[in-house]
Amino acid sequence: MKVTKAQAQANRAHVVETASTLFRERGYDGVGVADLMAAAGFTHGGFYKQFRSKADLMAESAACGIAQTAALTAGVDMSEVVRLYLSREHRDARATGCTMAALGGDAARQPEAVRATFATGIESLLAALGREGPSVDGADSGQARTRSLDILAHAVGAIVMSRACPDDSPLADEILAVCREAILASLPSATASAPPADI
Repeated sequence: MKVTKAQAQANRAHVVETASTLFRERGYDGVGVADLMAAAGFTHGGFYKQFRSKADLMAESAACGIAQTAALTAGVDMSEVVRLYLSREHRDARATGCTMAALGGDAARQPEAVRATFATGIESLLAALGREGPSVDGADSGQARTRSLDILAHAVGAIVMSRACPDDSPLADEILAVCREAILASLPSATASAPPADI
């Protein structure tokens, strides 16, 4: 039976979403094309009808995951974003958490197209985080961008370091707590002592 154009687009989107989840969970080298297509419910042979290479899928799935994170942060109070991001729940949710934290280290070793997708993703996250900047504390756009970049780098680094520790390590939780409190204390209207919200 011939697949309609709409169904082909839906199938491709499903493969991209599946890849986004699996890559975040296992890393780029931890997922082969055959396993990925099987997880999406398709045959291995169908991959090259939809994508030129695994690197193309890596770039597209990274863009998908980063867009999900940007959408979740848009319009949300910065202190709430920090509490949600630097929580144990997010740290433990590798497959559904932030693509930047899960794959940033892997991306550094990938083809330029994948790295370019991450650079574009960083810009989109900065834009999402910076929307409230000037209106909150009177900072100009340059100051708001600087603050957003500092918060993003600090938060992503904290998740990466926390995940590098054994799951039940007191250090893993300490990293999240210390960085969460430091970022919240730097925000103009922060309440650093408030408990982290559930993700």
